[in-house]
Amino acid sequence: MQAGVGAGFYDHNVKVTTRSEALDGEPMDPAHFTGPASSHPLHVTLDPNPVRVSVVRFEAGTRNHWHRHGGGQVLHVVEGEGFVQLHGEPPQRIRPGDTVSTASGEVHCHGAGPDGPMAHVAVSIGDTTWLEPGEN
Repeated sequence: MQAGVGAGFYDHNVKVTTRSEALDGEPMDPAHFTGPASSHPLHVTLDPNPVRVSVVRFEAGTRNHWHRHGGGQVLHVVEGEGFVQLHGEPPQRIRPGDTVSTASGEVHCHGAGPDGPMAHVAVSIGDTTWLEPGEN
């Protein structure tokens, strides 16, 4: 073992989530999506500020509605191709390995392309405010 690593070093158990577990999430609220999407939570903390880390998987052609996060959001694509779009801007293609960062309060949407599902790790900081469905 490395120095400082071992029993008692962490005050909680380390949780390992396999790829297959991460991509097999619970259905998300259909009121905020144009089609099927699922989420597998990886980490949640509420204090001192809400931070949620999840793997979100969109089925082909599915996207979420316009929304914003009080402290911004980071997305890291792990499967498939999709897009991210800032309100008033054209969509930008995202692929596995791409990372997206939105600023606090920046209105955006994201989802899968038409040819297959897309999954990303989402780090959402602060509260999420859902807005109108919008168009792409």
